[in-house]
Amino acid sequence: MSDQRGQFSSKIGFLMAATGSAVGLGNIWGFPTQAASNGGGAFLLAYLVLAFLLAYPALVAELVIGRHARANIVTALDTLGENRATKGLGRAVGYYGVLVASLILSFYAIVAGWMLAEFGKPLAQLLGWQGAADWLASDALGRNLLVCGLFTAATVAIIAKGVENGIEAWSTRLMPLLFLILLGLILYVFTQPGAGEGLKNYLIPDFTQLTDPGLLLSAMGQAFFSLSLGVGTMLIYGSYLRKTDSLPRLGAAVTLLDTGIAFTAGLLILPTMYVAQAQGIAIYSEGGDLLAGPGLIFQVLPALFSTMGGAGIWLSIAFFALMSIAALTSSISMLEAPVSVVTERTRLKRTGAAWTIGLLIFAVSTIILLNMSTLFDAAVSLTTEYSQPLLGIALCVFVGWIMRRNQLLNELKAGHRDIEHSLFWKIWPFYVRLVCPVLILLAFIQSLR
Repeated sequence: MSDQRGQFSSKIGFLMAATGSAVGLGNIWGFPTQAASNGGGAFLLAYLVLAFLLAYPALVAELVIGRHARANIVTALDTLGENRATKGLGRAVGYYGVLVASLILSFYAIVAGWMLAEFGKPLAQLLGWQGAADWLASDALGRNLLVCGLFTAATVAIIAKGVENGIEAWSTRLMPLLFLILLGLILYVFTQPGAGEGLKNYLIPDFTQLTDPGLLLSAMGQAFFSLSLGVGTMLIYGSYLRKTDSLPRLGAAVTLLDTGIAFTAGLLILPTMYVAQAQGIAIYSEGGDLLAGPGLIFQVLPALFSTMGGAGIWLSIAFFALMSIAALTSSISMLEAPVSVVTERTRLKRTGAAWTIGLLIFAVSTIILLNMSTLFDAAVSLTTEYSQPLLGIALCVFVGWIMRRNQLLNELKAGHRDIEHSLFWKIWPFYVRLVCPVLILLAFIQSLR
């Protein structure tokens, strides 16, 4: 079955793909801007703690289910059930996870399209195509549809090539390039006036803010979103792993790489904001809050680049290339979730499934673009703040309460022969069964108040 379904050819291939899934706009844009608007260092500390206390155990749970079942999320959860009730619950959770992943990709592709437009604008200026540059700088519906469509098509083209030739091949090309661009930009920004104040805001926490429920909820949501948890992307990647791979070690490596790049992205974004302030660019809103989200990426940073002369154009190209690459490495895992379900549960081939689902997702993106003021924020909240944590609880329940203990142990021992004598095995089964669901649920209930 693995030959027909595809399989990662190496641990490096999986790590690049899984880290690419985790390291998307949620890290390069979402994490630093969340940190900027939630107390800087306090948010960073909460995020790092929650990533390992909640997100890592849930990540291992998804990898275990995926490799044990060797199937998509719907089939995997269905086969874990031992009666009609648990099988029905498994299918319901699986289909909802696929729906959430598809909805995330529908608004994610819009934002990624904006990144492509910002990447193309300075390139057009360099080529002397000022008309094209002005059009790319506009917020016209036609521009947004075009760049969103181009990004969606690139995602589909990669997924259509399969696991090894598509997901793995492109992840191993794009991730090193992403990291090199990120480091190069950081080194340049650190030489600019104002960068030190940004570092201070980012790295020194105000511990009194750690009692703010809103901050903790935002940090938990960011950890789940940035690690692509709850919607089946890591589960399906786990199903493509070899039996000889150690799931706890691979999960720890992915979590470390993801949080490491999120932290590194913060070293770029927050100092850059204060460099902009030193150049006379406003980084605070009228209410006195640090600008975040679109206001930061599409107003503050372009304004900063425009003050840097010839270097600013190249910095703009490099920065938005970074953002576009990060978006693409993450979007391919989101599309793989529904494509894997369709190819394994119907007779439709991978290429046809990828393009069909891609067109449907683009149609949803179009509807969102036509109703941005009402649908965009609603889609983000529904998926990342509410659905992902609840789906994370459901997957922990399947591992902790439905999957048999000997099944868990045998799956983990396949790639880690002495796992039953390790500290991980003494803690993780109980932790993922009780602690993770309770903590996630408490945070979720707090968010409803």
